[in-house]
Amino acid sequence: MSKAQLKKHLASLEKSQIIEVIMELYEARKEAKDYLEFYLNPNEDAKLESFKKIIGNEFYPSRGEPKTRFSVCRKAVTDFMKLKPSPDKVADLMLFYSEQACQFSYDYGDMWEAFYSAAENHFERTMKFLAENNLVEVNKRRIKAILKLTEVCGWGFSDAMYDIYAEYE
Repeated sequence: MSKAQLKKHLASLEKSQIIEVIMELYEARKEAKDYLEFYLNPNEDAKLESFKKIIGNEFYPSRGEPKTRFSVCRKAVTDFMKLKPSPDKVADLMLFYSEQACQFSYDYGDMWEAFYSAAENHFERTMKFLAENNLVEVNKRRIKAILKLTEVCGWGFSDAMYDIYAEYE
């Protein structure tokens, strides 16, 4: 079904029927529930912190070993973006993800190549987002701190990160 078909169908429904559809969607899908709750109470700071906790837990869990699942971190960023928060909040989360990955590598020493590739790919997406939203200059101090953490890493990680930064500076 296309958006146009959905819009046409919803327009043909009575208000009570639309409310019923939305309530069913709210109950059926966690993503819809999260979106509607954020829509009604758009506390960006609280939501940002909850997503930072998800990412932070991948690298520095309160219990157990770090899992460093980049897929979980990517999903956290994507899910946060789906809520349509302000670009500066999205930038904050994206930079936090890079900070956590680079700090983890700094703290624990050389990582595997796939770890660095995933971190580089995310940093590339982050820098692109920052550039598109005119947020590079505002976040320059955080970006430089991230780059500084990479200087002790292997696999050409630091060079790649500095090259990415140079593209968007």
